Amino acid sequence: MRNYLMMNEIQGKLFVFTAPSGSGKTTIVRHLLAKYPFLSFSVSATTREKRTHETEGNDYYFMSAEAFQHAIKESQFVEWEEVYTNQYYGTLKSEITRILSSGNSVIFDIDVRGAMQIRKIYGDQCMTVFVKLPDLSLLRERLTKRATESPESLARRLNKAEVESTYENYFDFVLVNDKLDVAFMEAEHIIETFVFGPQGHWDGKE
Repeated sequence: MRNYLMMNEIQGKLFVFTAPSGSGKTTIVRHLLAKYPFLSFSVSATTREKRTHETEGNDYYFMSAEAFQHAIKESQFVEWEEVYTNQYYGTLKSEITRILSSGNSVIFDIDVRGAMQIRKIYGDQCMTVFVKLPDLSLLRERLTKRATESPESLARRLNKAEVESTYENYFDFVLVNDKLDVAFMEAEHIIETFVFGPQGHWDGKE
């Protein structure tokens, strides 16, 4: 009986993690995916160039700008945004349907505006978490260490991060990623409370 009740509790929920680029949300999301088998990652679509370590359908669905624009016209996206000129990101409706129909809940690692749009559509079915660093100077340091950005793209990301930081109060939780192990525990608490209630706890069994 416990297994049956647990599966009913965890099905059909959406967990949206968002943050300025470089704040550590992807690391936190990967940790949660490894811990909770009832979560499946929502793979976003993008028109940006694929990086050497990335794979199609695992990190992103890579599309041309023309194909992405056609999908917009066909209303195939739950949310999308042109982040930079001809550089689009979005969540396909088919991706959410795929995960929910499998019996799992969805976890997102997406842009701030996209997160707000998903919350608007799914309401109480959705939990939104804004991840941030204690100081924007740390964000500059992290993005610089990545060595994946040109000076121009670094400046764009930092400017975007400054704007996105003003939206944190629109989210259910603000998770300050100061110490990663603490951030992991706080993220776990958010997941388990939303799924099982204040007194609930994941026991590692389905």
